[in-house]
Amino acid sequence: MKIGILETGFVPEDMQGEFTSYPAMFEKMLGTLDPSLHFESWSVLIDQFPASINDADAWIVTGSKHGVYENLPWMIRLQALLRDMVADGIPVFGVCFGHQILAAAMGGTVIKSDKGWGIGVHEYQLASTAPQWIANAPASMHLHAFHQDQVVTLPETATVWASSDFCPYAALQYGDNAASIQPHPEFSHDYENALLQSRRGTVIDENLAEIAEKSLAHTVDGGNFARWLLAFLHGKRTRKAA
Repeated sequence: MKIGILETGFVPEDMQGEFTSYPAMFEKMLGTLDPSLHFESWSVLIDQFPASINDADAWIVTGSKHGVYENLPWMIRLQALLRDMVADGIPVFGVCFGHQILAAAMGGTVIKSDKGWGIGVHEYQLASTAPQWIANAPASMHLHAFHQDQVVTLPETATVWASSDFCPYAALQYGDNAASIQPHPEFSHDYENALLQSRRGTVIDENLAEIAEKSLAHTVDGGNFARWLLAFLHGKRTRKAA
């Protein structure tokens, strides 16, 4: 199975020696569970797009420092590409900015939230009707968050399957083949903390930084989420082929 990764943002340059890239984080997250997977990434934010939506069996859209509402040319092109994937039944999963731009592509609204930054380990409540690909769905999950933008108006075809007081539309599903999540299951504690410290006292005020730093003591469900995501990608491909 080949997974295509649409790279919408770069790891900060001063961290690339240690953390490389967002596609590499997803490759490690999923490839550890299934070494048979093949990956290819396209840096869409510098206008590197796949020639066809069929260049991969399933797709992941990464996070980014950009806001969907910037409406840059590559974002408009990406939204059209995502609509084509959804319409054609090709599995696609968005994370953070990927969550937001998929929502925008499907008719939702994304803004810079007046709630401010959501940083650190956050807890998300799962809906009683959580998707079938989440095996033995728990009541809640803990994942790394690092965002200020939020989806505030749902697309008509979206259903909410995870939420928090801070982020009511934290995870969405569109039919059988498209889904997304606001937090970062691919982040490690080390990367989350490196981002936090690099912005501490400038973008992020000290009080919030202290709260976020303390939250990193909490165990995250990244490993479980990796298994769920793999089930989503494999399961949708099997049903589509059938």
